Amino acid sequence: MFLVLWEIYLESIWSSAYSVLMANQDRLKEAARRLGVAALFACLGFALQAAPVELKRANHKVEVIIGGQPFTTYDFSDVVAKPYLMPLRTASGIVISRSFPVVNIVTPADQKTASFEPHQRPLYFAHGDIDGLNFWAEQAFDAYYHGHARQAYGRMAFTKMENIASGSKAGALRARFNLLAPSGRVIGEETQSFKFQGDDHTRIIDCEFVILASHGPITFGDTKEGTFAVRLGPELSAPHDHMINSNGAQGEPAIWGKPADWVDYSGEVSGKEVGIAVFDSPKSFRHPTTWHARAYGLLAANPFGLREFTRDPKKNGSWTVPEGKSLTFSYRVVIYEGKLSPSQLAEMYRQYSATQ
Repeated sequence: MFLVLWEIYLESIWSSAYSVLMANQDRLKEAARRLGVAALFACLGFALQAAPVELKRANHKVEVIIGGQPFTTYDFSDVVAKPYLMPLRTASGIVISRSFPVVNIVTPADQKTASFEPHQRPLYFAHGDIDGLNFWAEQAFDAYYHGHARQAYGRMAFTKMENIASGSKAGALRARFNLLAPSGRVIGEETQSFKFQGDDHTRIIDCEFVILASHGPITFGDTKEGTFAVRLGPELSAPHDHMINSNGAQGEPAIWGKPADWVDYSGEVSGKEVGIAVFDSPKSFRHPTTWHARAYGLLAANPFGLREFTRDPKKNGSWTVPEGKSLTFSYRVVIYEGKLSPSQLAEMYRQYSATQ
């Protein structure tokens, strides 16, 4: 009899608590969103509801819309040396990426900004030495480099949109490009794949880049100028920058050139706390990657810059892809509002890596 009464008592307590929680879902979700504690939902039995994702193509651009709100645009125009995503927005629409260049246009005001680097677009994949060609910098901005480029410029040319799909929980696209020498000679092929997801707290981009040595071997040279990169806006740049990595390091001197599973960059934009984390997939080339992460707003994963990162002339991070073979790079980008602790980021990375 005592056990029956005890069970009824516990059931009544749970029922009351559950009723309170359900009656305050909206308030709890808003508090969690402000705090950036997505894990709170899981503890309370709530799941962040995935928003529908719509991809709309118009000529050489694909607009990405999540939950009815613009998120970013994929630009693969012929006049641009490499495709890119711009801008990068949070779930509430705060733009965290830099506002230039727009296609190949920069203004006099843009040129006066710290670490101008016009080729550093909001999100892109490129490398400063592929078969001796510079795919990181761009011919369109040669005047801003004062014509002192040490290498000829390579460029990417769109060949095919292999897939573009909207969905109730995610959207995806896959595009193919030729890697070109200045003469127009094809030195290889690159496939870029993106999967977009979002909810009322985050925006997530899963990225995969595959380099195919379709026209002979391809060599990635040892340089710090690469490779998968995000360029953030001035409000997240020094002295307001705040970087941490998966090893507990903080700030550029401790993170630059060091291997890590992930790097997180956070701060305030328009008076609101925001952040962006880049996860290196366990299946990506040379995982855990080394990072070309700079306090001025550049967050780049670069597995090739071993000599430059260590400043040891005896080391060589270059790599040659044999003809007919390919090299794969995979990353997840998480854009969030509020704060995420290192332990929360570590748990998010653990869940991501378990799916790879």
